[in-house]
Amino acid sequence: MKVVTATPSAPLASVVRRYVGYRQTGIPPGIHRGLPTRDLTFIVSLEAPVRTAAPPDPTQAPVSLQALVCGLHTRAALIARNPVEYGIAVETGPLAARALFGLPAGELAGTVVDLSTLLGRVGVELVDRLSTADTWTARFAILDEVLARQIGRTTTEVPPEVRHAWRRLTGTGTPPPMETLANEVGWSRRHLTKRFHQEVGLPPRQLRRVLRFERSLTLLRTGQWRTMTDLASAAGYHDHPHLLHEWTDLAGCIPTTWLTQEHLRVQEALDDR
Repeated sequence: MKVVTATPSAPLASVVRRYVGYRQTGIPPGIHRGLPTRDLTFIVSLEAPVRTAAPPDPTQAPVSLQALVCGLHTRAALIARNPVEYGIAVETGPLAARALFGLPAGELAGTVVDLSTLLGRVGVELVDRLSTADTWTARFAILDEVLARQIGRTTTEVPPEVRHAWRRLTGTGTPPPMETLANEVGWSRRHLTKRFHQEVGLPPRQLRRVLRFERSLTLLRTGQWRTMTDLASAAGYHDHPHLLHEWTDLAGCIPTTWLTQEHLRVQEALDDR
């Protein structure tokens, strides 16, 4: 797979982390799992549409979209693999939803949405221009231009109390309990939980699960483990069964199954399933 990355221009620095262009050919038929993460999913395909065989929300019908956005979720999306996967992923978090799309990330939670539904003509323009650009540099410049136009169009800001809670929960070290966060921002625990859910798309407790799942996923991908028991301990799970339970719930499979499906390293795991 060819991957090209770029840092957004200064006006977007606070809302978009980076652009990731990708192209891979000769992909066999199958299903890719779109796993839970702390980020929004924001993809523009430059080849065939992205086909979700099963969106994170089981009540949503399968969709086929050229450009899509999906909010945070606690259930994997099942995506049909295309022979050629060619497109751009915009890496951005849920607190950027108001700036980019004019609505809180809670309204996108678990749902796959057509970009044109969120941005109207601007979304159509973005897809058309990206599809006709012939270099990655040109595509990234188009993203800079079009997305920068969105900034400042909304008059509703994410509450600073929610931003503070997000930084504390997603920072390094052990996330503090909600009671501590509520005391830090001067809100009741109930009110902070409600507003956090509205702006992020998950309540703090569910975000903690996703963050722990992310840690285990990073360890799996980088090979920083010897057995599943070691992985569970390093990622912050109580034990091996706890890891398997959470993976089954969040990813729809156990780690070794995911490794096999994604064609990653499995040798060390096979004896400790």
